[in-house]
Amino acid sequence: MRVNNQGGGSIILGTFLLGYILSQMPLPQFAEWFRPEWVAMILIYWVMALPERVGLGTAAVVGLGLDLIKGSPMGLNVLSLLIIAYLTLLLYKRLRMFPLIQQAIMVMVLVGINQLIFNWVHSLMGTRSDSLIFLLPAVMSAILWPWLFIVLRGLRRAFRVS
Repeated sequence: MRVNNQGGGSIILGTFLLGYILSQMPLPQFAEWFRPEWVAMILIYWVMALPERVGLGTAAVVGLGLDLIKGSPMGLNVLSLLIIAYLTLLLYKRLRMFPLIQQAIMVMVLVGINQLIFNWVHSLMGTRSDSLIFLLPAVMSAILWPWLFIVLRGLRRAFRVS
């Protein structure tokens, strides 16, 4: 199956839709803090792999969709995903050269920034966390990054998305 340069958008869109689904799957109460930031990780991958196709505009649209799905304050996910996409765009050449372990550490930092923005906005609204438990999704995202990277790279190569 061959997907040309104009195609492949459906593969990218499909991965973001899967990220939306995974971000909304019900988890037991004790496991809610361990939910990785699927959409942010998928955005990091596509910005790193195809920076000329997936960038700040995609981050804004995906963030708006995430705001609507999660019911979070409008613009919160847009802001956090824009910051993640911008930082990834600044570093994508270096990130490509890193081994998966170093990439996972960078993903932990980027998702950690995402979590700090969320905690900051929630503290402005009066519902912040008193401990550092809000950073657990960043750790879980880093742990799952190598597998997500391998799966998404396999999809990109199998469908020749470029």
